[in-house]
Order: sequence, then structure tokens, then C-alpha cells
Amino acid sequence: MLIKKYAAIDIGSNAIRLLITTIIEQYGSETKFKKTSLIRVPIRLGDDVFKLGLVSDDNYNRMEDSMKAFKLLMKVHNVSKYRACATSAMREAKNGKNITEKIKKSTGIDIEIIKGNEEAKIIALTDLKKYLVHDKTFIYVDVGGGSTELTIYSKGKSVLSKSFKIGTVRLINELVPDSIWNQMKLWIKEHTKKYNQITLLGTGGNINSTYKFSGTKLGKPLSYHYLKKYFRTVESFSYEERISKLNMNLDRADVILPALNIYISAMKWSGAKEIYVPKIGLSDGIIRSLYQNK
Repeated sequence: MLIKKYAAIDIGSNAIRLLITTIIEQYGSETKFKKTSLIRVPIRLGDDVFKLGLVSDDNYNRMEDSMKAFKLLMKVHNVSKYRACATSAMREAKNGKNITEKIKKSTGIDIEIIKGNEEAKIIALTDLKKYLVHDKTFIYVDVGGGSTELTIYSKGKSVLSKSFKIGTVRLINELVPDSIWNQMKLWIKEHTKKYNQITLLGTGGNINSTYKFSGTKLGKPLSYHYLKKYFRTVESFSYEERISKLNMNLDRADVILPALNIYISAMKWSGAKEIYVPKIGLSDGIIRSLYQNK
């Protein structure tokens, strides 16, 4: 038996995450990936970047402190390999490259700024494939703070991918014009119309939170009607009530509605009646990418 630990750092627009996974290899058995530790830091880089075009000094300092803490955590966990990826906010930040250089110099952590299509490819390395049965067509929807990644899967294979600048942090700051919404609507309608039946696969912190709240048995889908009903329920509560009565994190309570709106819209435009929630994300894909390239 061979046991080792890999780590993934996901620098998103709404939060920064460190996932440490224990990988167990045993002759004659399938490799096991066991999540050992997940740390989420609510640094909302998108608030700076989508409004000002830059990561502020305050958020840079918080980000640098997080990387220092992550490095120590990886050390005490005896992590043998890691990969750090930054997505939408860092892609658009005018000082993004400068920040990655400064963080590498101060912490030793090398951050890759990846494109939307690369983000979708990394996530596709995860257990997502377990859902891609050959007799179904799926539209995969990953909702982040800065962008939404869409991929159509048919007969178990990826057909087409597209990234749209529609994310929860952009939406709460009213930074998504109707033209972008229309582009996503037309893309979904155009590329799903030839399929008889579409099912959604949804990833992202907000759909994971919704799935957990629903109490649905793991592996079972949520219905379009449930999402709409849950949207109306959450909408009936104030921001403060979502925190106190629905037990949401502070940085979840304000983005949950725009996130649900994206999933509901994607289901409406594609005609999907169900959404599966594999509860995976970019961090899981990063771990798999490290393992494949070992």
C-alpha cells in the first residue's frame, strides 16, 4: 500500500480554499481519494476586481497571509505535491501577474492563473464522469463568483464548452449587462435543441449548500420545481434572517439568490427537469490533475 497527500489551492472570486487529500494506492484495488482537510477563507477578490480592475492592498495582504498559513498546513500534513490555481477575478485583475510574483517571492507558492475552459477541463477530471452515462445528455453548470462555466456532455463525452462572465459577485454588484445574459441564453438554447432530453449537473458552493439543505439522499437529483420553491423561500428572508434562521455563512447569504437564478435559468433554457449535484469542484479536479501527472 502506498499512501501520500496532495493539496489543491483554489483562488476564486468569492473565497480561497485549501483542500488536502489523502491518496491510497493498493495493488489490485482502485485508487482512493480521501478528503483530509478543507479550509475556506472568505476573501472576496471579485469585489475589488470587478468594480476597480485591481486587487486592493487589503485583500492582497489577506491573500498573502492565507498562502503563508496554507504553506504551514501543507507542511504539517506532509503534503508531497500541490497545485494552486486562480480563476476569474485574478484573470481580470490588472495587477494579477504582479500579485502572483510577489506571493511566490514571499511564500514560495506558485499560483497559476487559468482560463475558463481550462477550469472546466480540470473539473472534468473528477468523479463527474460517474454521472455521464451514455444514454443521457447533460449540461454541466459550474457557478462561481466571477463566471459560469458550461459544458455539454453527450454519450459520455464532452461536446462543447463555454465560459460566461456571469458570476454571483458580479451579480450582487450589478455588473452583468442584459447582453451577457442573452448570450448565455442563446448559447444554451442553440446547443441543446437537438437533444430530446437534457439533465443538469451543477457544481459550486451555492448549489452544494442548497443540496445539503434539501436533505436529498446522496446521488439523487433536485427537481426544477424544488429549486424554484427554494428560491422563493430564501427570497422571503432578509440577509440577516438567512444568517440567523437558515444558518448561512455571511458570504453565502448575499450570493445564494443570484446563484440559484443562474441554475434555474439554465434549466429553463435547456428544458432540464432535474439537476444532479456531485458536490465536487475545482479543488477536487486539481488533486486529480496532480495524480494523473505524477
